[in-house]
Amino acid sequence: MTEMFEAWIKQHGISEIECLVPDLNGVLRGKVWPAQKFLQSARNGTLRMPSSVFDVTVTGDYADDSAEGSFADPDITLAPDFGSICVAPGFKTPTAFVFADAVSRDGTSHETAPRHVLRRVLERFAERGWSIVVAPELEFYLTQINADPDIPLLPPAGRSGRPETAPQPYGLEAVTEYEDIIEDIYERAEVASLQLGTMIHEAGTAQLEINFNHGCPIQLSDQILLFKRIVRQVALEHGVYATFMAKPMQEQPGSAMHLHVSAHDLEGGNLFGSADGPTNAFRHFVGGLQRYLPHSTPLFAPNVNSFRRMQPSHAAPINLQWGYDNRSCGLRVPISGAESMRVENRLPGADANPYLAIAATLVAGYLGLREKAEPLPMVEGNAYLFERTLPGGLDVALERMAACKEIRELFGAMFIDAFLRIKAKELDAFQRVISSWERDHLLLKV
Repeated sequence: MTEMFEAWIKQHGISEIECLVPDLNGVLRGKVWPAQKFLQSARNGTLRMPSSVFDVTVTGDYADDSAEGSFADPDITLAPDFGSICVAPGFKTPTAFVFADAVSRDGTSHETAPRHVLRRVLERFAERGWSIVVAPELEFYLTQINADPDIPLLPPAGRSGRPETAPQPYGLEAVTEYEDIIEDIYERAEVASLQLGTMIHEAGTAQLEINFNHGCPIQLSDQILLFKRIVRQVALEHGVYATFMAKPMQEQPGSAMHLHVSAHDLEGGNLFGSADGPTNAFRHFVGGLQRYLPHSTPLFAPNVNSFRRMQPSHAAPINLQWGYDNRSCGLRVPISGAESMRVENRLPGADANPYLAIAATLVAGYLGLREKAEPLPMVEGNAYLFERTLPGGLDVALERMAACKEIRELFGAMFIDAFLRIKAKELDAFQRVISSWERDHLLLKV
């Protein structure tokens, strides 16, 4: 494998390697090595990082306050995935990105590493002779530069010099306002070998959506994180922010990461569709999504802000109803032939860790297959009129997840405990903050 890296690095004239390790929040962490030092360390197995990288909260704190967690902090060895190496665009020094898997000192994969968590779920399907294909759709906002977190975000000026003031879904003139930014994003994405589809203007002011071509869940998760990094860098160079927060602006729609999921057999045939319509396997998979996604909500709505998006007035699901081509449902079945039969999980926010959001979808579907779960009747009208079945906040969501023995079984106790510990720490930090709303309405009135 090292020989393959060496040949690729020489071919592309690479001087530095950024070794990327996604943490539990989907934040990229890692190290930068000179190319030759990277090759030398890869040969002798000394690409290492502290294992506490998987215990870091989104605020930068460590979730484990115990003496062992804070001070022992054994190393993990990084095992670079050659299939993920690509040229890093936008760097003065010729640089490459490569994702790495985490290996514990006993030689086993680190149980809480998100790439490993997703790979282990995929192995469950491989044992059935199934391969899973996903196609993500990712939304994000461009905003004015804002260095003060107490001041609400505002849409940036476009090429015309004027900011948007009204929704422009699928607006061609509206998307042209940000043509310079979009062109730079596509150019850098091509350099990084990202498999992007169409970019459109979404319903929010200066809100865009990118479609990824369908493919392997782990590779697509890698690409989503690289895409986010590229977009943020390009936006800053153009004097604006790009944000993947689930709900960055109060009166605007939230940003989602919709996941189209299908399953194929070893010959490439679609296991979800037949000449007679959806298969029993498809029905059981959807039944599992309806039964278990409410118990794994923090994996696709991981932040306090995530739940601000899930409001019926802003086109985000609040339950697990399903229907043909019905975007009010949490689970949409696009109109397609048998060879393209799939389900679209519309629950995840753009802020979710893609490895874990996909894993949560697949675990729920797997449990449905195992239990032969039958889905609820399809909805033809407005699914927002049905009862909310998703948790209304992160605190309740964490309680549900902790109590679900099936989720703990499939994901493993070590991962679930680590994830819950991080999210509990973040929730506690949030609850200590006095908000501008409290100062505005309570300071001089109560």
